[in-house]
Amino acid sequence: MVDRERSRPPGSWWAPLVRLVTRIELGLAAAALTLLFVLVLVQAAQRYLPVGGWSWTGELARFSLVWVTFTVAGVLVTTDGHIALQLVDTVRKPWVVRVVRVVASILVAVIGVGFAVEAWELMQTQGQLRSPSLRLPLTWLYVFPFIGFVSTAIRGAVAAAVFAVRGVPAPAGAEGARA
Repeated sequence: MVDRERSRPPGSWWAPLVRLVTRIELGLAAAALTLLFVLVLVQAAQRYLPVGGWSWTGELARFSLVWVTFTVAGVLVTTDGHIALQLVDTVRKPWVVRVVRVVASILVAVIGVGFAVEAWELMQTQGQLRSPSLRLPLTWLYVFPFIGFVSTAIRGAVAAAVFAVRGVPAPAGAEGARA
């Protein structure tokens, strides 16, 4: 369970915008996940039907998996939902935890920028290529990763600033707050 107060950035004008963007990203991911689920069910059903299968279902299911994965990357940064080793969180010196979390968030932001630049480059250069079955322009494949990486970069930078200014919130269930 995510502590919503821990995941909100500072500022009264910023919080509603973050919630809106988060809802949009989660909505896109939910749509892609639903599409993935339906397509996998269709593929399973096709095995037992006397007609030939549709090759495009597998292709679109793979694209949907990519879209789900990268669309929620930024949301996971904000909610501390990524898989992480939180060994440093047990250190008793709050300034050590703060420094490590700020550096880690800056690295996440920098890597998000690098991946966003690459996704943008792929969107620009792969437009003439099409997927084998759907004939979908490959630019469409890279739109959702681009959105996710931009979100990751922005949210990583905001997290670094919040940790630097406010400190690191206490882990869920911990007594007291870190300074």
